[in-house]
Amino acid sequence: MTRTLKFAPLLLAPLILAACGGGGPRDTTPREVRGLWVDAFGPGLKTPAEVDLLVADARKMNVNVLFAQVGRRGDCYCNNAAMPRTNDPAVPAGFDPLADLLTKAHAQGIQVHAWIITTALWNSAVVAPPPGHAFHAHGPTATGRDNWLTLKADGTVKAGADWVMDPGHPDAAEYIKNMYVSVVKNYDVDGIQFDRVRYPDFNPVGGPVQWGYNETALERYRAESGTSGTPDPADPAWSAWRRQQVTNLVRETALAVKAVRPDVSVNAATITYGAGPADEAAFRTSRPYAEVGQDWLTWVEQGYLDLNVMMNYKRDFVADQALWFGQWNAFAAGLLRKYPDVGQVSGAAIYLNDQASSVNQIRQTQAAGLSGWAGYSYRTPDRDVNEAKRTKEEVIPELAAKLSGEGGPFEKPARWDRPDPAKLRAVGGRVTVASGPLGGRTAVLLNAQGSEVARTQTDGNGRYGFLRVPEGELRVKIGDVTSAALTAPARRVTAVPDLALP
Repeated sequence: MTRTLKFAPLLLAPLILAACGGGGPRDTTPREVRGLWVDAFGPGLKTPAEVDLLVADARKMNVNVLFAQVGRRGDCYCNNAAMPRTNDPAVPAGFDPLADLLTKAHAQGIQVHAWIITTALWNSAVVAPPPGHAFHAHGPTATGRDNWLTLKADGTVKAGADWVMDPGHPDAAEYIKNMYVSVVKNYDVDGIQFDRVRYPDFNPVGGPVQWGYNETALERYRAESGTSGTPDPADPAWSAWRRQQVTNLVRETALAVKAVRPDVSVNAATITYGAGPADEAAFRTSRPYAEVGQDWLTWVEQGYLDLNVMMNYKRDFVADQALWFGQWNAFAAGLLRKYPDVGQVSGAAIYLNDQASSVNQIRQTQAAGLSGWAGYSYRTPDRDVNEAKRTKEEVIPELAAKLSGEGGPFEKPARWDRPDPAKLRAVGGRVTVASGPLGGRTAVLLNAQGSEVARTQTDGNGRYGFLRVPEGELRVKIGDVTSAALTAPARRVTAVPDLALP
């Protein structure tokens, strides 16, 4: 006798859904960065009312990421970080702009990334820095190792009106790293952003870099290279050494941030001066690489970044610049295909363009297949505002309608997720030395077969590290010293025991 099995409809439904691969409707919301830089050089995030308006405006534009400038010149638009709270008189006493922005933006599903000008110490055109600021102990009046400022080859101390920390100074690099880490420890930020993580401008077009002549940095270079005297700015070895100091700073900060919170996005606002490179080899003769010592290609290749946010600041209505905009987008699209775990964002200069041109650049970015777009800046949302012909309050509603209105590039909402902690697999360590310098030692990561996986150099404090390392047995070799075998579990930065070098 054949029995017919009967299932109640409510019991049958989950089985059907399971067979179809899900327990509910699939999330089809597109993943795309729609970013807006919010600078602190004017109104935008300094009062509760400004934060309210900022979040409301971002919602109108369907913006989902705010790159908020919390670190301007070694200070913080926040109350709880390694750097002192800003003494900007526009910020009410006791008010914490970053905390307020996080609360209000997160309530609307908008991410907040803490944007800090990495190497800026202070500006001579503004009032004196607040008590406890690093400028007092490490600025132009400091001597010896206490002086952290970068100098030009001709002895110039300021880049325009700015005093700038030297990436080759070990103590300055450590301080910079701790700025970012302290923000990540104390605030629920979705990401951190490096800005001006390079040597200053005021160099010949195409290079070489004229900066980096801090005496402590020079002493390091002489010890690590075995040379004497003062190197010429065009010396290839000296140029490579300075680029490596910037890369070391990015790497060590990324490792330290990920060790605290693996799901925080590490990103950088990167330079795109001039024409875009045709390929990776051409990048290493490009203006960012040669002119300001910024090798952001290595940061992408080695997985130091989660997002590369190019400052692709070009005027859409100027033929050469429009061409360059597309070239940099094409280069970034190629990197995204090759290194898919590092998002590529085209940051546009909305302050240099009219609104129609900005919309056109967004559409070009989307057509190129990049991870998203960001506009600089909320305070100057088009050329008319930048030229003081109109106000932000007049322009923002118009721009929002063009972006998120019918037929606009942001008509449908999009989301962007924090990095998946399960994809983090990293190692970091340091060396001790019986003699000789801590920095400039080549660290090689080996797999179980003894084959090289990656290599880097120790920084001025003897630290090294690798992000996005493979599963399985690993070792680190520095000179003739090799570490014991280790594995790197997911979701963490694994510490390698100190390697003692002769």
